[in-house]
Amino acid sequence: MSDSRLTGRHSDGDLEFNTSNNPSLGEVIRERQSRRQLLGGMVAVAGLFGLSACGGSDDDKPSAAVINAGQTGASTSGRVVTLNGSATQAKSLTWTQVAGPSVTLSDATSVSPTFIAPSVAATTNLEFRLTAVDGQGRSVSQDTLVTISPAQLGFNAVAKNKNDIVTVPDGYSVSVLYRMGDPILSGVAAFANNGTDTNFAGRAGDHHDGMAFFGLAATGNTRDANSSTRGLLVMNHENITASYLHANGPTAGAARLEAEAIKEIEAHGVSVVEVTQSGGAWTYVQGGALNRRITPNTPMALSGPARGDAQLKTVYSTDGTGARGTINNCANGITAWGSYLTCEENWAGYFRRASGDNANRSAKSVVALNRYGLSQGAAGANNWATVTAANTADQWKFSKWNTTVDTTKAADGTGDYRNEANQYGWVVEIDPYDANSVPRKRTALGRMGHEGAWPAPFVAGRKPVFYMGDDSRGEYFYKFVSATPWSAADANATDRLAIGDKYLDNGTLYVARFDATGQGVWLPLVFGTGVLTAANATYAFANQADVLINTRLAADVLGATKMDRPEWAAVNPANGEVYLTLTNNNASNRPLTGTNAANPRHYNDPVGTTNNYGNPNGHIIRLRETGDTPEATSFQWDIYAFGAGADLDATNINISGLDATNDFSSPDGLWFSRSSNAGGLVNPLLWIQTDDGAYTDVTNCMMLAAMPGRVGDGGARTITNTGTGGATATQSTFVGKAPGMQLRRFLVGPKECEITGIDTTPDGRTLFVNIQHPGENGTASNITSNWPYSQSGTTAGRPRSATIVITKTDGGVIAL
Repeated sequence: MSDSRLTGRHSDGDLEFNTSNNPSLGEVIRERQSRRQLLGGMVAVAGLFGLSACGGSDDDKPSAAVINAGQTGASTSGRVVTLNGSATQAKSLTWTQVAGPSVTLSDATSVSPTFIAPSVAATTNLEFRLTAVDGQGRSVSQDTLVTISPAQLGFNAVAKNKNDIVTVPDGYSVSVLYRMGDPILSGVAAFANNGTDTNFAGRAGDHHDGMAFFGLAATGNTRDANSSTRGLLVMNHENITASYLHANGPTAGAARLEAEAIKEIEAHGVSVVEVTQSGGAWTYVQGGALNRRITPNTPMALSGPARGDAQLKTVYSTDGTGARGTINNCANGITAWGSYLTCEENWAGYFRRASGDNANRSAKSVVALNRYGLSQGAAGANNWATVTAANTADQWKFSKWNTTVDTTKAADGTGDYRNEANQYGWVVEIDPYDANSVPRKRTALGRMGHEGAWPAPFVAGRKPVFYMGDDSRGEYFYKFVSATPWSAADANATDRLAIGDKYLDNGTLYVARFDATGQGVWLPLVFGTGVLTAANATYAFANQADVLINTRLAADVLGATKMDRPEWAAVNPANGEVYLTLTNNNASNRPLTGTNAANPRHYNDPVGTTNNYGNPNGHIIRLRETGDTPEATSFQWDIYAFGAGADLDATNINISGLDATNDFSSPDGLWFSRSSNAGGLVNPLLWIQTDDGAYTDVTNCMMLAAMPGRVGDGGARTITNTGTGGATATQSTFVGKAPGMQLRRFLVGPKECEITGIDTTPDGRTLFVNIQHPGENGTASNITSNWPYSQSGTTAGRPRSATIVITKTDGGVIAL
């Protein structure tokens, strides 16, 4: 038996040390109560010394079989346990579980079956019985005991490195599953990866990001939320590395080529792709019935309070109810009814807005555009708006990226794309089980640079809640509380988007204020309350739709706390505490005098010889809702961990006491293991992924696993910050208990990548992770990474973003 230690057991249940393989006397007596049992029990004791035990034949002769159920032992939740029995002269063998939390034996008729140690909150005994039957039908049995302790991190930390492979702990394996350009629709050719490939609407997009696994039944397209061998991977494709996407990079010129632009556009969006496990190996299925690409050209519906508002009207949707496409999809969310939430992050940068456009707009419109980074004169990333389509019917694919007012068109915006940018910045709900469904943009959740929309645990009778970061320096942290209490029956509905209408189209959006006391308040973004009225001097809100379309302006005037680039949120499935990555900040955005209790550090961490002031390494904040209910309007907070190199000042920078096994920088992706396996129960695993520019002179980006404590397990702290020229200032904050060995580096990625996107199968034994933009600083003529080819030893080929599969060699739950 793996992870075993020698123990014994008194008949009264107390543990004792016993270095033999023998059962205790109490076990023997308990097994044999009748005259036959008593005789058999005596022989069974003898059997441990090479004699056989008698069984249940009519003539009371002892069984010819000789068995040994193996020594007693111990393990921890999530690990593979092997029962080491032995038998001679046995025609058949059977293991049965006698006591303890139920487990599934791998092969109950073999001498040495295995099982996954169940999740337990305290030391718990499991008892198993080995029964052998001889050729005459006579049986003999013997029990053995396994003691299970609560889960703990079960791997050695991976060392920091700058290798061009994915490095994982000993005892784990990595395989590459789904790469940029892989064909997912039938008839699409294999990917050449030389810049000549087309039809990305039928291929994996670029820059794999947030991701979720949705189980499928063994056959057909039916949802099976418990399946761990077949399912759908739904993932975001945030951006592109244009230098590798084309043969020689983008063609230079004032106007973009149509073929290049359409390739770049289609490489954004979302993939839905079938994946299966067979013989221990995972593959994706080209031509899967549910496979689809959702791109910036895919028709969508606007849903919720802003639907039909004048600010959403375009030449495509003159009534403001329809939209086309989603872009810059970063983090994600899921629902209990089986839908996927993709989140539109840095969408504003794709739009062109000509110089002089302000003169053709209302002052209120200019305020709103400027607040979202759409100042006049913006060229638009990739210059897609400059394309002239060969077929005029396709011109909209490029013209939509130009938000400049056309003064020859209708003043209400129905003749051009002046309002197109207002159709982005939303959470988009997708039904992965219906390839013909139209995604819905859920406007009740607000418009911002959505990093994710992660739910609190769904509890019957309690309103669903989703937590959301707005990914930009100085932005805010939000939550949406549905107006409708959760009904567990809705988890099995087949019209998933209709269920989304029920829970996601009506509710209250809140923004967080983190107070210096270690407490916080959720401020409602509700029109007509407080300063959210038409009389507001900063921005005259007209109605609730106006509040939601201009969420950032509403949060500004409410006095929410500006954060150090709020990104992924994750909710502990065991206790409901909420974690938020604050990736980093810089001195130009937040100077020495701009710190606050929730964003307390300002220091210099040079990259090479270049000074790097601000909070370049970021931190992870967490909060506990009042009354442990996500519907609460107040909370307690502290800082779980500060990113830092192990060599930095332990008093004011490396405040969490990180060492070589767990130091990190710029936390980004964040996720708790599923509550369907030991990794997400009792003390769930927290996974931390980095997107780093401050520590890449030392190591590639990484992923860590943690078992965090609770909000309030540390205490108050005063930090002395240092700015340029040696100026100092103090800042008080609240710091959690140092994570110590409960935080370890699990993975280091290849060169110039970001680690992002994560999920497991429900059983926790397969881990999916996305590797984004390896070799991002290179070009077609100067390739700086060969991953994923380098994973198998090849030192050639353009790099590709890809999904990897990580499994434990012994088949146990990942990281335990």
